[in-house]
Amino acid sequence: MNLDVKIMQDFIKNKFGPISAETLGWLAVIVIHCSTVPTLLAVMAGLTDKLPSADLVLLTWGGLLLLFAKSALQKDLLNLVTIGLGFVVQAVFMILIFFK
Repeated sequence: MNLDVKIMQDFIKNKFGPISAETLGWLAVIVIHCSTVPTLLAVMAGLTDKLPSADLVLLTWGGLLLLFAKSALQKDLLNLVTIGLGFVVQAVFMILIFFK
């Protein structure tokens, strides 16, 4: 019984911990990208004419740009793709709002 507990502790420590940290980092990037999406969708649907404040957008994109640079230095393809795709989607939303 004592051996089983040791094996489970080793598994959680060595396998589950790094996976959870990577997953949380990836989810954090998605949540940051989604910070301006509800407002942009509301503007596109005509529910409001108030755009997100410029400081919110600039700080969000600045943070994401820093995470993108960190991912590039670490050669983390998953975060590079996630952040890059998020930039594209947000840019498309803004183009649709400004050029409708």
